[in-house]
Amino acid sequence: MSEHGIRSSWAHGNDTPHPDLWHGGSMAPDATPLTRDDIDRLAMALPEVTREGGAEHPAYAVRGRRFLLWRGPRKDAVDPATGERLPDVIAVVVPGPDDKQALLQSGPPWFTTPHFDGYDYVLVRERDLGMLDEPELAEIVADAWASRAPRSLVREFLG
Repeated sequence: MSEHGIRSSWAHGNDTPHPDLWHGGSMAPDATPLTRDDIDRLAMALPEVTREGGAEHPAYAVRGRRFLLWRGPRKDAVDPATGERLPDVIAVVVPGPDDKQALLQSGPPWFTTPHFDGYDYVLVRERDLGMLDEPELAEIVADAWASRAPRSLVREFLG
């Protein structure tokens, strides 16, 4: 649970997120892996979210403050086997350093690079979204949004 109390706000008896954010059950073994379309759907379901940038590298913002964005290939994120710059890195705001450490300690698909030292962001590769289930992704996206949205908007939406 984040400092915003989002998970507790979702309490519907089984920790499912707010109905406006979540549209299905947990990932079943035969479920379709999550994709950028799922991120788009979850982010755009939140109040006052705008999509910025192009189709290849979209960013999502609330009142002009970005909370989730696709990065272009950068020298700080490279494939250890090939040395090639990673083309599919997504940067996601987290509520604070404790949340960042918790996600990073949970292991893949979350990671960071030295460029993000001191910043409340975690990284995930688009190709690895399938390692997440929809409730987890919904919580991460909602926490990112709540980290950048005005407190009054967060209270209004999440109660």
